[in-house]
Order: sequence, then structure tokens, then C-alpha cells
Amino acid sequence: MPDTLDTAPESGTTAPRRSRRMGGRAANKRGKAGIIEQLQWQIPQNPDQPIQAIPEEGVEAIHDGAMRILEEIGIEFLNMEAVEIFRREGCTISEETGESAVVRMDRNLVMEKIALAPAQFTITPRNPDKEIPIGGNNIVFGNISSPPNCSDLDRGRRTGDRESFQDLMKLTQYFNCLHFSGGYPVEPIDIHPSIRHLDCLYDMLTLTDKTVHAYSLGTERVEDVIEMVRIAAGLTHEEFDAKPRMFTNINSTSPLKHDWPMIDGLMRLARRGQPTIVTPFTLAGAMSPITIAGTVAQSIAEGLSAITLVQIINPGCPAVLGTFSSNVDMKTGAPAFGTPEYMRATQITGQMARRYGLPLRATNTCVSNTPDNQATWESANSMFAVLTSQANMVYHAAGWLEGGLCAGYEKLVMDCEHLQQLTSYMRPVNWDESEIALDAIREIGQGGHFFGIQHTQDRYETAFYSPFLSDWSNYENWCDRGAVTTLERAHKIWKRIIDEFEAPPLDEAIEEELRSFVEKRKREGGAPTDF
Repeated sequence: MPDTLDTAPESGTTAPRRSRRMGGRAANKRGKAGIIEQLQWQIPQNPDQPIQAIPEEGVEAIHDGAMRILEEIGIEFLNMEAVEIFRREGCTISEETGESAVVRMDRNLVMEKIALAPAQFTITPRNPDKEIPIGGNNIVFGNISSPPNCSDLDRGRRTGDRESFQDLMKLTQYFNCLHFSGGYPVEPIDIHPSIRHLDCLYDMLTLTDKTVHAYSLGTERVEDVIEMVRIAAGLTHEEFDAKPRMFTNINSTSPLKHDWPMIDGLMRLARRGQPTIVTPFTLAGAMSPITIAGTVAQSIAEGLSAITLVQIINPGCPAVLGTFSSNVDMKTGAPAFGTPEYMRATQITGQMARRYGLPLRATNTCVSNTPDNQATWESANSMFAVLTSQANMVYHAAGWLEGGLCAGYEKLVMDCEHLQQLTSYMRPVNWDESEIALDAIREIGQGGHFFGIQHTQDRYETAFYSPFLSDWSNYENWCDRGAVTTLERAHKIWKRIIDEFEAPPLDEAIEEELRSFVEKRKREGGAPTDF
């Protein structure tokens, strides 16, 4: 057992104490520090009509396929408490082992229950100014989550540790285009698994004031995170339960299984009114049929079975349908992401989510091992699918490399540039008289230019998106400034952000209560592990 088991969070590695609890100043203090010029905190709204990748009869065919999977084949639940809940609802239970059973459920029950889930809801973190609306045309972005490795130009690729975890959390807090933390941006392997969640959530709740989530990896971890989020927000238990304050994401064990800890976490959050994102992980040709339609049908069945459970436990509790359907390289069996098949599966799942009236979670993915051209086009493909599917929550929106096995510091900065550009792309276009600009066109007439006229002068500072990472200079000027590449520019930016980082305010008494809780749970041994 490592020495960290019985120690408090290390001095100097966490946010400084503050006497205020008011929810954090804007991370970009450009007038003071001048690191980059970034967009203000905002919730983008996607104004475009989603792509209809398949016609309505295709949507209904996939729906019928998903319902037949639930009715005829069933989903195995490795959680007997969940099985008993389904039994009481009249579902058919078979193949019971004492630890698991196959549940077959009637489509009428499924459709009745999922209709209770809200189409839109809001999650309010400890800083209410950073609340995030989920559903409708809203789209929110989260950081890279859960890789075991990280990389940057200075230190190369390495196993995750607490220092790197904290670095990436600081970047998550700094960038206004990142709205939530979907998990640990890298696993700090130097912290024992029994207490890792305690140190990580302490860092997350002191280094950021944005929405955080709990890994559903065991009862103690879920309950500890719930309590820490409640403490950090200064809430009573009743206040916490009254509205969404955090969330969890669960993955099915495809094909057609839900494991014990994921479902246990879902049930615990459901009982307290907190949302669950249900994201089947289906890879066509390996964990699901080799066809796109078959993969989506299986994914929908796995997802709706768990959302049905949420609604049985707590009718009206928020839930999100997630999509993580892609394909494998049939030459090697390795997962592939950002592929044409991934794009289509995401768009079709978007159609299914709209049919069920559920918010949609999607993902920014790539399989490139480094932030190169391949990473760029695979991530661009993924984000195209995100926008055209009308996704509401985007996991791993910044920093993803190696199919999710590595968090790239430079890649995170590069992705945030892309997210800012997409946010600007989604700005509504006005068409009033001043925007049509007939007077300006009349003033210039034929053959002139618009640089110096008042219409331009009144608007030039905010008319166009201004990048913080892209270099728009000509070749000669670029060379004169040292021919610095995008990767090198991103490297300099993240280093400055971390060097000048200032944590968001947190009331001193609240931070002390949070610290005391961590110390107490460490003395009690944290969460049980196999070693």
C-alpha cells in the first residue's frame, strides 16, 4: 500500500485556499496575463437542421430491430438488484445464475418509461454561472477522459501521474470552450486505486468550478463523489437531490450486457435525481454486427434498457443516450475512430435519439498516435458527425489521441482552437437592414473597397473569428518569425496557461470540509480493491 493512503492532498499541489465562494472569474484574464484571446464562456446552440442519414422507414426499421432484441433476445444484467426491479415490472427473467440474469422487456414498457425522461435539463456545478443545459439545440464540450497515458513535446509519452492530471485539469478550467469534465483527463497511476477517486475529485473540485462526473466503478467511489460534489457546492442533502449537480456515464459490456458496478452507479444516482449518460461501446465487426444498421440497433437496445431502469427507479430523472459506435480494422482487429462508418453511425443514432425525445452524447475521436494530419482529419470527421447529428454533449472533445489511450497536451490546445471555430460557425446570422448593408454598398459603388468606411469601422473588431492558434500570416512573415509549426505554438500556449494558472475561488470553510472528508475516507481505507 503506498504512503499516500493515509495522507491529505499534498500541500502545494492543489488550489490555494480562498475566503470567497463566489463562482470563479473568467479563466482568461487577457487584460492582465495576455496568454491567448479566447471566446467568452457561452453555451453554443446548433442552428442547423440535423442530417437525415436514413429515411424515416429506416429509422423505424432500426427501432423495430432494437425492440425485438429487447423482447426476443434480451439483455444480461450482472446486477441482481436491477433484475428484481425488472421482475416487479413484469419483465421476463431467464438464465438466472444468482449473480446475473437475462432480462426480456416488452416494447410497450420500454417506450412508456423512456417517455418519462426529460428532453432537456440543466446541470448546475458549484459555480452556478457555469451551469450547462443539456438537450434541445444546446451543445456542450468536455475534456479528454480516462486515458492511462499522456504526452507533450517536452516529456514525450508517459504513464499518467497526479502532476499531469492536475496540469490537464488546469487546462480544462482555463479554456472557456470546455464546459464539463467527463472524467479524469489522465489516470494518475501513482495514486493507489483505493483512494484515487478521493484525490482526483479533490483536485477537480478545487482546480475547476465546472461540472464533474463520477465513475460508476463501485459503491464507495460513487457515494464518495456524490458527497464531495455536495460539500464543494455548499449544499444540504435536500438541495443536492432537488436538481442535477453532477452525472455519471456508463458503458454496456457489448454485446448485450450491463455489468454490476455500472448499473449500481446508475441506480444510486437515479435515486438522488442525478443524470446518467448510457453509452454502449459497440465496434462493428467485433462487439456488434459488421453492418452499420445492426450495430446501431444493438446499441439502441443496450442503451434503452438502462434508461428504462432509470425511469422505473425515479420517473422523470434525466438520462442521456450516448453513441460510441465505430468499426474495427478487419486486418488487425484494432478499433478505428473518426471513420466514415463512425460518422454515419453517429448521425443515425442522432435520428434515433430524436425519435425517443432523448438528449444525445457523442464523441470527438481519432486513432492517430500523434497530433498530426491524420489526427486532424479524424477529429474533424468526428466533429462533423457531432454537429450534423445534433449531439448535445460531446465527450473527449479536446485532447484525444491513440483511440483514447493517450491525452495530448498540444492536441488539447489544438482541439480547443477547433471548438472555438465551430462555436463561431454556429453563431446566428442576422439579416436586418444594417446587416444587408445596402447603404454601405451604395456608398462604395463600383470598384471601391470597404476597409475605411464607417460601416466596417463599427464592426471590424468583432465581425470575424480571430484564432489564438492558427497562423494567418504569409509565408515570408511566418519564416521571419521562426517558421513555428502549429504543434510548437500549441506547446508554448499550454505551458504559459499552466505557469500562470489561478484556481477559481472556493470558500475556505468549504475547502476545509472537503479536505477533512478526504482525510477521513483515506483513514477508513477508501474503496476496496483486489490489491
